[in-house]
Amino acid sequence: MSKLFTPHDLSGIPLANRVVMAPMTRTRTVDNVPNELTALYYAQRASSGLIITEGLPISDEGRGYLYTPGLYTDEQVQGWRKVTDAVHEKGGKIFAQLWHVGRMSHTSIQPGNAAPVSAGEVPATNTTVYAWSEPGVAGPVAPSNPRALSADEVRRVTKDFVASAMRAIDAGFDGVELMAANAFLFDQFLSSELNTRTDEYGGSIANRQRFLLETVDAIAEAIGGARVGVRVSPFGRLYDLRPYADEEETWVSVAGALNERELAYVHLNYQPTITAAEVPAGFGARFREVYRGTLIAAGGFTRELAEAELGKGNLDLVAFGTLYIANPDLVERMQNGWPLAESDRSTFYGVIGAKGYTDYPAYQETA
Repeated sequence: MSKLFTPHDLSGIPLANRVVMAPMTRTRTVDNVPNELTALYYAQRASSGLIITEGLPISDEGRGYLYTPGLYTDEQVQGWRKVTDAVHEKGGKIFAQLWHVGRMSHTSIQPGNAAPVSAGEVPATNTTVYAWSEPGVAGPVAPSNPRALSADEVRRVTKDFVASAMRAIDAGFDGVELMAANAFLFDQFLSSELNTRTDEYGGSIANRQRFLLETVDAIAEAIGGARVGVRVSPFGRLYDLRPYADEEETWVSVAGALNERELAYVHLNYQPTITAAEVPAGFGARFREVYRGTLIAAGGFTRELAEAELGKGNLDLVAFGTLYIANPDLVERMQNGWPLAESDRSTFYGVIGAKGYTDYPAYQETA
């Protein structure tokens, strides 16, 4: 029997199946406010057990890419309420991914054209963000040199996350996912290569993970731990995130610390096809041994691989990303053995309107 299409209890939230729509940045909102197309896009994909939204900046400071909808103003809350209502009307569940990019930003989109913030002052090289290449002209640009947050500012960012999480609940989301993956702000604090601090947020593994854990705890206190997930990307190499000395020990420590908290889930993101990073042999099993709560994984899964991992008990839920772009009815297609549609990569980002976003038909509509 297929386990992928069986129900799952996510800390009291009933999921119809174990298929998760992974978070995917689409840069589709001119004014950073979700609109009717946003609502349609997510509602079309509501047959998944759980939808996790694209990354939602928690503040202007947390933004690194133009046209990404945020979650820090009343207008954005109203826009997201249309989305959650549309998903819930289809019987779906949806979490908001809360995002601060840290050093992965550019002065042209920072408040007052200030420098982006990070754990330290190490710039990101050989990568780009989507900002203003010149006034009125959007395009890929190199991230600006960051400045280090003060300890008081670190605690202020935690409060920004809490405020955004509370707005998410007000907007009707079933929960939130803390974006602690993919070389963004929390990853920058965890890395001993990028975090050169000498205060309570730098140095030892315990200190480098303090910012993440303080933020997780503060959000859990505000909205309940059962509505909080955390996404991490052990050994990730996106956006100039480089190896560091105690990398495996850091991630095992993070797994243990998250296991001590009663959370909705931990979401592992592996991207070997993008980063070519090698994960140490046995690390996945070691992470699973330490973290015993609901575990999601994303990263190039097919139905067959998902079934195998679920069958072995390595995972509880499996997230699919790119396949969801052209297959809004991905659950039904996989369940019935229907062919999968191919997506147009040229429309992944930076296109305004329905093309490559909400114009992919369900299989039965095509048939």
